[in-house]
Amino acid sequence: MNDQKPAAPVLGGGGFLRIRLDLAYDGGSFSGWAVQPGRRTVQGTLEAALELVLRRPVRVTVAGRTDAGVHARGQVVHLDLTEPEWLGLNRGAELDPAVALLRRLRGALSRELGDLTGSIVVHEAAIAPEGFDARFSALWRRYSYRIADGLELWDPLSRYDTLWHKTPLDVDLLNAGSAQLLGLHNFLSYCKPREGATTIRELQRFEFARDADGVIVATVQADAFCHNMVRALVGSALYVGEGQERPEWLHERLLAKKRDARSVLAAPHPLVLEEVAYPSDAELLARAERTRALRE
Repeated sequence: MNDQKPAAPVLGGGGFLRIRLDLAYDGGSFSGWAVQPGRRTVQGTLEAALELVLRRPVRVTVAGRTDAGVHARGQVVHLDLTEPEWLGLNRGAELDPAVALLRRLRGALSRELGDLTGSIVVHEAAIAPEGFDARFSALWRRYSYRIADGLELWDPLSRYDTLWHKTPLDVDLLNAGSAQLLGLHNFLSYCKPREGATTIRELQRFEFARDADGVIVATVQADAFCHNMVRALVGSALYVGEGQERPEWLHERLLAKKRDARSVLAAPHPLVLEEVAYPSDAELLARAERTRALRE
């Protein structure tokens, strides 16, 4: 459940202002997004830095939680501040509060990260439109996954964001199988279910293409993803790309609605959250209310 107070994103309107942060991170340095006792996580590090800036505990809401080792270029979070907190960020320096927050947050992140400085970068900060919720207002999330399917494509300089796959893959077979999973389905076979949570999702894009350098890039987009879903989709598709399974096998697994010995997860390090999309400002609140009803 989202335990943050409702936003009142109008200066002078009283209550809380909802602040949107856009950030990127190298997930290889963290045990995933979500706070875990005794482990370095993206959320824990970001909230600790915000606490240094705001001088109070802070809780953020994220668009999409990422697994250990998974990266992000286009992650989005929100937090709620009082109007005095927002206006006080510039400390009389006559800066826009958003600019002041970015500057102070970058310094606090450097302090928190130490020799990992630069592994989390907050690119933008702004007062969010009324009704905005980083998680529930999102229309879709898009991930990429890079695969080098042959020794001649193994580049040591990209080994931390690319899967080195020994067996050649057939892109046509990959796409023939992945296309059969598009649409609104119960993805239980491709998820690690959480108690009380739905595994019904709308998979909008699942496709493979070779880049100019010969590396295969998978694009996976859905309204939302359940736990391990992207890695399970890619991991299963590799069986088809290798020719071990027919393209129809991916759909057969979907219909089975079960996890078994053939349920595999692709390695996390090539997976990148590229973008989170939102509707127009006028539709943010309605979208959040619809999504929250479905998820909860």
